Amino acid sequence: MPASKKEISPCPIDSMLSLIDGRWKGTILWRLLDGPMRTSELRRSIPEITERMLIRHLQEMVADGILLRHEKRSIPPHVCYSISPYGMTLAPTLQAMCEWGRKHQIRLKKNTKAFAEI
Repeated sequence: MPASKKEISPCPIDSMLSLIDGRWKGTILWRLLDGPMRTSELRRSIPEITERMLIRHLQEMVADGILLRHEKRSIPPHVCYSISPYGMTLAPTLQAMCEWGRKHQIRLKKNTKAFAEI
């Protein structure tokens, strides 16, 4: 029986995936690996994401301890996000997932091309 998002799964893989399971969370983390970014910079770097979804994912990852939210009290407010030290422990996993994803994309393209030639 699958665990709800609020429950802790006995499976370590499910536990890890529950933290990065949003449609855009991997992309957000990948962008932030290069360094802190303002909310507007993140939004521009991921044109397909809505502002509402970006904010929601950022809030969830801050609550999970993966991201840090830095706020300067100025006019206009200056908010930026960075990966927390705890979140940085995901970096090798994200790199491995990216490498696997690239290989998978190549495989899909080859299969699509082979299918089209039939």
